Amino acid sequence: MTVSENGKWAQGLFSIPVIVAALGYFVDIYDLILFGIVRVPSLKAIGFEGQALLDEGVYLLNMQMGGMLLGGLAWGILGDKKGRIKILFGSIFLYSMANFANAFVNSIESYAILRFIAGLGLAGELGAGVTLVLESLPQKSRGYGTAVIATVGVAGAVLANIVAKNFDWRTAYIIGGILGMLLLILRVSIFESGMFRQMEASGVKKGDFLSLFKSRERFGKYMNSIMIGLPTWFTVGVIITFSPEFAKAMSVPEAVSAGDAIMYCYIGLIFGDFVSGFSSQYLGSRKKVVLVFQLMCGFVIAVFLSLDGISASFFYFMCGIIGVAVGYWAVFITIAAEQFGTNLRATVASTVPNFIRGTVIPITYSFKMGKEHFGIINSAALVGLVCLFLSIYALFRLEETFHKDLNYLEEH
Repeated sequence: MTVSENGKWAQGLFSIPVIVAALGYFVDIYDLILFGIVRVPSLKAIGFEGQALLDEGVYLLNMQMGGMLLGGLAWGILGDKKGRIKILFGSIFLYSMANFANAFVNSIESYAILRFIAGLGLAGELGAGVTLVLESLPQKSRGYGTAVIATVGVAGAVLANIVAKNFDWRTAYIIGGILGMLLLILRVSIFESGMFRQMEASGVKKGDFLSLFKSRERFGKYMNSIMIGLPTWFTVGVIITFSPEFAKAMSVPEAVSAGDAIMYCYIGLIFGDFVSGFSSQYLGSRKKVVLVFQLMCGFVIAVFLSLDGISASFFYFMCGIIGVAVGYWAVFITIAAEQFGTNLRATVASTVPNFIRGTVIPITYSFKMGKEHFGIINSAALVGLVCLFLSIYALFRLEETFHKDLNYLEEH
């Protein structure tokens, strides 16, 4: 690559679309992870104790993820029909308002409704941001762009833990709402992607979600794009979210904080997303990098679940290593978005990550059922093995997209 070319892609990498998408994902992750951190104190504040902290926590998490499932579909279709910019900021506005409202809940019913609404809002930001960046950057640097989004974004979990440690849980929700509203100011600096404008002028049918099911090949690509991300939300949704319960089962002598476990996991994710994203560009392959991380994930989880009597500090260290191992989120989203044409790209880029997040519902319920019969460790091992097997199988069935030209349309 020449000095001139180097300057061009570097300039694009730090363009307004990349910066706004990265900051939007930062606030997205802050809110998404904040619930896991304040789960115990917030539920205690509205009258729950003991086993109810786990049971109601699963219920609220699943309400949030259910909202993301529905929201991912709605925002994705709108992103292809109305444009990436409108959806990017519409989703930020909705989850910012939901954050404010979460600060004032006093019952499990209102908490559940607002987590569902927050999920609706959270579902749109990442897909719209990734689509905008992939369509705005040249082929040689689009992988770097999504790596920046993921690397900056997951740092939101670190801020969420810091805020939750220094402020009341209600104040922490309000701060998240303020961050989102401040981000909306940057809207005036962003322009719609050129590929979307060309597609709009062509008059082609856009955002037809059902067309993903009309072709066996297209449906297969879509389902496989979803399944390669299964290990990421198994680890975050089960092992990390319920880390206090795992620490107790592993005979950790000190108390383990879910907030600290999440923070260390996401510090690992920052490193993992950076390495996976930039490695895929250096190697010229998305699939090779994802396979390495999938295998590393399986090994690390197996080691983690076999530990017993470890210190809290080593437990947190392992949470960080788990974060590194599942840090292929940037490459996973890039692969999914690159599989499809411009008239379906936002639909796919929004629904795939949110359907993966939504898999937390069957994953946590499977884990909970297995826990009653096999215990917490064996149940996690069994569910994790199934997720890992499905993700590796799906990866092998997808095409390599590193060199793919994205300026094309899907025929219906």
